[in-house]
Amino acid sequence: MSSTQLRTQFTTFRPEGFLNAANAAEFLERLTVEVKSSVNSALLVNMEAVEFMDSAGLMALIKAFRLAESLGRRFGICSLAPSVRMMFELTQLDKAFEIFDTQDDFQLAIKN
Repeated sequence: MSSTQLRTQFTTFRPEGFLNAANAAEFLERLTVEVKSSVNSALLVNMEAVEFMDSAGLMALIKAFRLAESLGRRFGICSLAPSVRMMFELTQLDKAFEIFDTQDDFQLAIKN
């Protein structure tokens, strides 16, 4: 998992592999640090390298999203694998989260 700052507009966090019960606590901890320490008002979780996510990984995203909301920060997700996107749709969380096809789509959205 890594994070990078792009054009001082938003921070990108890139988890990799499987987000599941085995590593959800670490994922949440790292995501929480990003949300709290970001000097930017927006955080994008780029999921292009995530192969699988279970409910524990989803809960970690929900908790980080709520934290970002409480701090007045924008929180977006992009580049979801079809199976991960389906999880968001089945739980109707696709209506709560800002989900973008690409990182560029997110960047365009925060400019507006």
